[in-house]
Amino acid sequence: MINIAIDGPAGAGKSTIAKTASKELGYIYVDTGALYRTVGLNALRLGKDTKSEAEVVPTLENLQVSLRFVDGEQRVFLGDEDVSTAIRQNEVSMAASNVSAIPKVREFLFDLQRDIAKKNNCIMDGRDIGTVVLPDAQIKIYLTASAEARADRRYKELIEKGQDVNYDDILKEIELRDYQDTHREIAPLKKADDAVLVDTTKLTLEESIDHMLSVIRERI
Repeated sequence: MINIAIDGPAGAGKSTIAKTASKELGYIYVDTGALYRTVGLNALRLGKDTKSEAEVVPTLENLQVSLRFVDGEQRVFLGDEDVSTAIRQNEVSMAASNVSAIPKVREFLFDLQRDIAKKNNCIMDGRDIGTVVLPDAQIKIYLTASAEARADRRYKELIEKGQDVNYDDILKEIELRDYQDTHREIAPLKKADDAVLVDTTKLTLEESIDHMLSVIRERI
């Protein structure tokens, strides 16, 4: 099986770019961030402090998180509920960052991620795919962009959806999440030594996708 690991900070476009590239290549796309978002969503719904290991770990006991591929699209389920849309809320983004720093949460999702990779040609994105989850992936890419560019993209995306948002608030949130992701004790976000750096700060979405595909095809 061919595994492609894509890591990078929040808002770099990993999901959108990886999803499009996987369709082009005929691979399965695995958004590991969606798994952490689901754990975070569940904890929020239960009224738990997502920064508290003591409060979050017990929520894992009866938690059923799964990825299902419906008409070629990855959908995320919490039990029997499709939460693919619910996990994209802003407060869930921060909850995902919080719970991902908890070792038991990472252990809980680790086997699921690796099992998918063993059975499928896949593109998997996240924060620690090339460094921890799939250290032997044939292709590793570190996808990034400046915090300002990522905040601008997120701001425009939310405005188009009719949400009342503030650019400065989004930038602060992205910078906070970057700090949390790169400074956590367990599997911090970092570029794998053998990963190719792809910076999309000055690229359009279409240019980013084309560049990503060219990097992958050169190495397959």
